[in-house]
Amino acid sequence: MVLETTRGNRLHIGFFGRCNAGKSTLINTLTEQQISLVSPIAGTTTDPVSKGMELLPLGPVMIVDTAGIDDTSELGLLRVEKTKQVLLTMNLAVYMLRTDVEPIPEDIEWLQQLQSSHIPTLVVINEVDGHQGSEFIKTHGELQPYTSQIVIADVNDRATRMTLLEALSKLKPVDEDVQSLLGGYIEEKDIFVLVCPIDESAPKGRIILPQVQMIREILDHHGTAMVCQVEELSTTLEQLRKPPKLVITDSQAFEAVSQIVPEEIALTSFSILMARFKGKLKDLVSGVHAIDQLRAGSKVLISEGCTHRQQCEDIGTVKIPRWLKAKGYTDLELEWTSGGHFPHDVSKYDVIIHCGGCMLTRREVLRRIDVASVQGVPIVNYGVLIASLHGILQRAIKPFEHELE
Repeated sequence: MVLETTRGNRLHIGFFGRCNAGKSTLINTLTEQQISLVSPIAGTTTDPVSKGMELLPLGPVMIVDTAGIDDTSELGLLRVEKTKQVLLTMNLAVYMLRTDVEPIPEDIEWLQQLQSSHIPTLVVINEVDGHQGSEFIKTHGELQPYTSQIVIADVNDRATRMTLLEALSKLKPVDEDVQSLLGGYIEEKDIFVLVCPIDESAPKGRIILPQVQMIREILDHHGTAMVCQVEELSTTLEQLRKPPKLVITDSQAFEAVSQIVPEEIALTSFSILMARFKGKLKDLVSGVHAIDQLRAGSKVLISEGCTHRQQCEDIGTVKIPRWLKAKGYTDLELEWTSGGHFPHDVSKYDVIIHCGGCMLTRREVLRRIDVASVQGVPIVNYGVLIASLHGILQRAIKPFEHELE
């Protein structure tokens, strides 16, 4: 079995620039792999190409090669639009220019967009056919605002690899620092009980990502993780010499687990911890109050961060609609999105219900929350909603109530 860091927990580095600027060549040089197809034909890179890998000293990264920004064909414009969508999910960016080609207004526009999106950007000046990078910079004063983080290199020369890696490592990734599932809550020797139901929706031969991440984080802090299913929870608690610091359950088992766990033992869910880890727990808890205002005809967007084969008891398409209906929220207009697609315009919705976001970067989860916030649309995640519908939200967020004040 290959042990890999999941896509959502990798540092996403996007490579941008015009057709034939040298993006794909640079990626192949940095990674020492033939990841991107290199050709003198403009438009060789079509849709963004992603590759997860370990890139020292940066660690686990997701390298994203994008189409040229200056492709004006009908298909090219669609590729550029896709590149713009990818840009919003990046933690770091590399923007390519080449010395034998004059910068165009679009180059400056894209550099400005990266800057306004607060994405730390390394500008790489690709020296071509003896045209000096230093002279290129002097000649083009419009580049001055972006020269604080700039490298002049021949991207075909592998000797420049370490220089480029060092420059990248000095950039501070946006929205990915000092975040963890139990950060500020876990101490050495703490005991946690993880309730992981194994039912028809559980993946064959493994447990889901948030559960894996939780176990690893507890081990990293020299704590103890005890894992069981709902049916074994009572026995597990009885066998402990002292109560666990926290019981963490799959949201779908919230109701059953809350009846087993004594009130004096703290209880929450993996999804609520994911909201704390990758999103804004305070905003998502606030968003759940919009559920009370739903009426017949209210528009609800249910958004999944990943794409998976739907089971007969799929949480987003089956269980959440069923729970809403059971609480009297009937005749709602429900819509769904999945994977990388999230609407730019969400103003028509009365509320957005989002998954925990385990397959998304923290930057992308925060962006989606901000999209909703700017347009005045409440947003809540699965765990917060499910706890609320089952009447145990206050108990589920109590371990982190100081963060919600």
